[in-house]
Parts: sequence; C-alpha cells; structure tokens
Amino acid sequence: MACGSCGTGTPGGCQSKGSCSTGACNRMNVHDWLANLPFADPESSCRIVEVSFNNGSRKDYFKNTTLHYYEKGEMIALEGVNGFDVGMVNLTGELVRLQLKKNNIDEKSADIKKILRRATETDLAKMAENKPKEAGMLIRSRAMARVLNLELKMAEVELQADGRKATFFYIADDRVDFRELIKQYATEFKVKVEMRQIGARQEAGKVGGIGSCGRELCCATWLTDFKSVNTNAARYQNLSINQTKLSGQCGRLKCCLNYELDTYMDALQFFPLDADVLETVKGRAFLVKKDIFKNLMWYSMPGSAAHVPLALDTVKKIKAQNKDGIKPDELEAAEIVTSKPKEIEPEYADIVGQISLNSLEKTTRKRRDRERSQQQNQQRGTQQNPSQRSTQNQPQQRQQAQGRNSQNAQPGEQQQRDQQQRSQNPNQRGPQQQGARQPQNRNPNNPQGRPSQGNRPPANRGPRKEEPGAERDKN
Repeated sequence: MACGSCGTGTPGGCQSKGSCSTGACNRMNVHDWLANLPFADPESSCRIVEVSFNNGSRKDYFKNTTLHYYEKGEMIALEGVNGFDVGMVNLTGELVRLQLKKNNIDEKSADIKKILRRATETDLAKMAENKPKEAGMLIRSRAMARVLNLELKMAEVELQADGRKATFFYIADDRVDFRELIKQYATEFKVKVEMRQIGARQEAGKVGGIGSCGRELCCATWLTDFKSVNTNAARYQNLSINQTKLSGQCGRLKCCLNYELDTYMDALQFFPLDADVLETVKGRAFLVKKDIFKNLMWYSMPGSAAHVPLALDTVKKIKAQNKDGIKPDELEAAEIVTSKPKEIEPEYADIVGQISLNSLEKTTRKRRDRERSQQQNQQRGTQQNPSQRSTQNQPQQRQQAQGRNSQNAQPGEQQQRDQQQRSQNPNQRGPQQQGARQPQNRNPNNPQGRPSQGNRPPANRGPRKEEPGAERDKN
C-alpha cells in the first residue's frame, strides 16, 4: 500500500504527516500488539529499543538509558562510531525482549550501544546532507572493485548520519581479499570503511520488488530468517521442476516453497511408500501423481494415454496381492466426487432452415453488380483514344475562347459614357454610326484586351460625301 492511499488519516506515532498508518512505506515494519496493555510491574519492562535504518533496510538494538519514553516512528540520535547516527524507533516493550531471545542477544550485554537523545533539527539536517551521497559512492565503489578484478558485487552503501563512517554491503560466492580495496575506499571517500557480506536473498530484500504472486516480496516486508530450499520441496508438492517458475527475484528457489511443505508431509504419511509400480494382467501400472486433497493416486497403463485414479485402500489391496503373486485383471477406477455443482448446458433449438436470408443475398448481389459496372466504365474510359477526347473537347474550348474575347472586347469607361450620351440623343449620330454595329473581337491573338478595329473611331479619310438632301438644304 502506498503512502496516503489507505485513508486512515495521520498516524499517531510515526509523525509522517499523512503517510500510510499500516507502515507499508517502511520495510520490515512491526506492529506492537502489546502497546496498550497494562503491566503489573512497569519497572521490569524491557529497556531495549529496536531501531531501523534506511526505511527498514537494516535494524539494530540500542539501550535506553534515559528517562524518556520513545514511541514508534520517532527519530532519535544514537551512539555511533566516532560520532552519532540517526534512526527511527521501530519497536519497544516486551516484543523487543522476544526478538532478543530469537536472535540470541543478551539483554544485559555491554556491547549494546546507547540512545543519546531525540534527534534535533541539526541532526536531521546533517543526515539529509550526507544521505544523498550514498548513490554516488555506490557507483564509484563498483568501478573501483572492477579495476582490482575482485569477484564481488557491491549491493548497498550506508553512510552514518554524521558522515564519518560508511558500511559497504557486498555479495560474493567465495572468500575475497579486499584489504587493498578498503585502503582505496578510505582514501577516496575520507571515511571509516566497514565491509559486510550478505546473501542473494538479503540483497533482494534491500532492493525490494513485486513477486510472481502479485504481492511485495516476503524478504522485503517480513521475512528475516532465510532457510535452505531444495527441489525436494517442489516434488513433494507435485510441482513441475521448472527452474524459471520456481526461482525468485534473487535467482534462488522461492522461499515460499517451504511455507506449506509441512502440511504436505503430514498428508503424505497416509500414502503407501512402495506403490510406484503395480502388477496387473494387462501389464505394469506406473504412478503418475498423488492427490493429497482427494486421497487419490493416479496410474498410467502401457499402451493407453488415460490416467486411472485409485483410492488409497485399493492401492494397498493390489500391493498386498502382488506380494502373494496375484495380479488383478484390471484397475478399478475410483469415482471422483466434486463439491462444485455440475454445470447444466443450455438447450439450443434447431432452427436451421426456418430463417430466410434471401433479402440479404439480394442486397449483396445488387451491390456486387453495381461495383462491377463501375469498374467496367472506368476501364472503358481509360481505353478511349486521345483524338476522340480532343474532338469532344473542341466545342468546350470554343465556348471558353468566345467568353474570353467578349471580356477582352469591353470598351473603356470613357467609351461607355459616350455610348450612353449617344443613346440619349440619337439625332447627333452620323449616318454611318447609326447603322454601324460594334463587332465582337474574336481574334484569339489579342490577349491583352485591347479595343478591336471595329470599336475604334473612324479615321479621317478625306471629305465625306454629302447626300442630295443636304445640298437642297444649303441652297
């Protein structure tokens, strides 16, 4: 669960300002079930406090020599190497005594360091200044180990809050001589160096992640005691020996293979041990698998791909007969009883031939014919000769040319005004002007729209002949 997603409000003790009260934001979180229970003798309560570092990546125990009572989630200053360290209170009270007993730590041991005080703003500022350096130190430390050709993998670097000590967690299959490496680390980082070897499962717990089950890794949330796991655990549980499916994020066999192993071992006590092969008249029957939930043993016969389930009593009976030299004729399959209700298949009516699809066929046929005719028309259009296309386009070209000439032959504004005046006074026109028409300019070589010869004023070609009526008027 991510911080702020549970909706339970601000936790009372961790002072994380609205983070998840279940502690999912802190790895290896522990809930104190005895926190609100009264004690008969408060003076005899455990004075050891469990403190977590780097959000639960590492835990340690410190002695509370002060008179203060620390709640879970408080940041406290602790005794460190040539300085101080800052951690978060993870567990207090009687549960810490149980943890000490589990880890074989003496409560009165002098090696347990002390709690100095509650962390001040100066302590927290110092820690916030030094903690971001861990990522750069991890990258640099890996490069330096690679230069020395050491067979180890640097997993994590943890700096003390005051920056005077650095702990390097590494993984190695064999013993590694890292004396020269420690000298280079001390010279490079100017701190006191401590090397700690961890396993692959502990590294996966520090890195964290999501398992194949969809939940957060057990080693990153609650599992601290890593027990050896082998393939026999998978065989007892009738699991296929698939290295890819049985391996976890660390590359080792999953720790969860041991969770239900004891239950399977208890159930297998009622199964016969020497019943891998049964003798029958038809041949030998070989054991395929054991079903501990239904108390059945499945056998396969030669020449048949089917598996025959047998009850435990039947297997024991056949095994006793084989010892006496008696072979049964066939295997009596046990009846498998399931608790699930049998699914009733719905009854379907045979309505084939009752529905006519003629209408759909007609529409599809019409659409097919229409598409075919369109394709044929397109093919015919592409096969026409260029000469035919030109003859068809000649009338259109003539009409377009006439339209252009008519536009170009329009007179200017002054000529339009003169024509309007002459139309108003028809007596002022000459005899030639009255009978003359303005021809259209059909000359295609006149693209600039110049006035044609018919629109120009008549040229002065000598004296004009007068009509006989005009001479009579003069006389």
